Amino acid sequence: MQLRFTPLKKRRKQLEAAEKLCAIIDKNKDYPFEFVCFRITGFLPKKVDAGQLIKGSELLEDLQIFISKLSGQVADAASEQPQKVYSIEELAASLGVSSKTINRWRKRGLIARKFVFNDGVKRLGFLRSVVDQFLAANPELADKAKRLAHLTNREKRQIIQLAARLAATTNLSRHQIISNIAAKIGRSHETVRYTILNYQKTNPDKGIFHRPPGVIDPAQAAEIYKLFKEAASVKDLMKRFHRNKSSIYRIINQRRARDILAKKIEFVPSDEFLQENAKEKILAQLLSIIVPALPRTAQNAEPFEIAGTSLLPEYLQILKNTPVLNRDSEIELFRRYNFLKYLACAARGKINLKRVSSALLNQIERYLAEAEMIKKMITEANLRLVVGIAIKHTTTGANLTDLISRGNLSLVEEVEKFDYTKGYRFAIRLAWAITYDYARKIPAAAPPPHKAIAASLARLGQLERNLQTAADIAAVEKARQNLAQVIANNLNQREQYIITNHFGLLGPTVKKTRRTLKQIGEDLGLSKERVRQIELIALQKLRQSLSPEEFELLTG
Repeated sequence: MQLRFTPLKKRRKQLEAAEKLCAIIDKNKDYPFEFVCFRITGFLPKKVDAGQLIKGSELLEDLQIFISKLSGQVADAASEQPQKVYSIEELAASLGVSSKTINRWRKRGLIARKFVFNDGVKRLGFLRSVVDQFLAANPELADKAKRLAHLTNREKRQIIQLAARLAATTNLSRHQIISNIAAKIGRSHETVRYTILNYQKTNPDKGIFHRPPGVIDPAQAAEIYKLFKEAASVKDLMKRFHRNKSSIYRIINQRRARDILAKKIEFVPSDEFLQENAKEKILAQLLSIIVPALPRTAQNAEPFEIAGTSLLPEYLQILKNTPVLNRDSEIELFRRYNFLKYLACAARGKINLKRVSSALLNQIERYLAEAEMIKKMITEANLRLVVGIAIKHTTTGANLTDLISRGNLSLVEEVEKFDYTKGYRFAIRLAWAITYDYARKIPAAAPPPHKAIAASLARLGQLERNLQTAADIAAVEKARQNLAQVIANNLNQREQYIITNHFGLLGPTVKKTRRTLKQIGEDLGLSKERVRQIELIALQKLRQSLSPEEFELLTG
């Protein structure tokens, strides 16, 4: 825009300067804008960002556009130039290449100006000196272009005849046949391939190859992977899709890799995962050693009954024989479960879709398969607890099947989120989560607040009673002070008021004063149900803050 009003003579000089600049630009370097401006115009811009850099590849494209537009403003007659000027068609014919090749060369640095040719039309042209300079700097392009040049009809017939004979008399693959023909006639592999492909498109009834082309389409690749997952053998897939073994495995592994990369893998981090011997230490033990089978048989299992009537008999009978986990085996299982997913995530970062490693995919899938097996073991070991909690909430009239279904969903979610490093029992965390989930998702399932907290979530007041039987009054008072400090640090003012008043944490140690949720709600101007919801949230915060020992005492 600034050069629009520059005198014509000066614009010609600037055009030559732009062409010289274009010839020395390295597309892999960056150039400051003031350098570009100075090389073309001879002066520095008045206002410019000192840190503004232009990539060499982008600068080459911009200079091509600049030269084309500027030469259009000062276009001279091609016949008046002191050297030969080629149009795109003339240059392509003289070099034995296509017009598309010439346009590709322009992107590589072949400079074109606009000239007025003999027909009076203004078109792009190439000076002989510019062409010679470009070919001298890029000899491999000229050689390749000759091999990609247009074929005569005689050459095309020769290629088709050679391909048909080799396909009929040899066991060479399509790629090998094309390579042999290209070497024999001195043409590129792509030229031969496109010639054969075009012939087959125009003559579908005269196929040269009985097998499909080498590049498989996405729909076929998806079908191969689907059949493989449905237990189809590689040999059958080779025969059905006319592919060799390596092609089938390559397609399958690429699909496996994409599935793994798309999979959501989350784990609870731990510092012990980063230790040098973590793999040997955590995965050394067999699962059969970690989890001793402790089945609850029909003789010693607690019956799930309400008013003497057995509920969901078939499901409950199955649960009576599921094993239970002790504290040590539970911790080991969660440690192993999260470590396996950690290893899978770490290995997943090494996947290269261009060159997929079958061994790496097998390793990741083994990690995930064992993690899934452990998750199933933990889930099954806690199904009885879900039913037990659900039965306690049927007193409000909620449907037991809905409660168990909702509780099982909470169970699966908690297995994913449970942080075993804090030392809590998973059953305690699960009981809190299910009861809280019932309160939010199935309001009718929430029993009266004093029962839900006292029976299902365990009572805060139990802490003091346990301490009084196990220690003297001074120890009890110290524990009360510690608990009060935790409450003050982790709860807001309203949550503190509800917890301390409802569980009698105020007043003397021996004789506690408890207040009902209704009384607390009247003090705060809230409904009893809203107070109960706030209490559940507050207890959840406390669970995350108390030590394992304090939490065990707190929940009874």
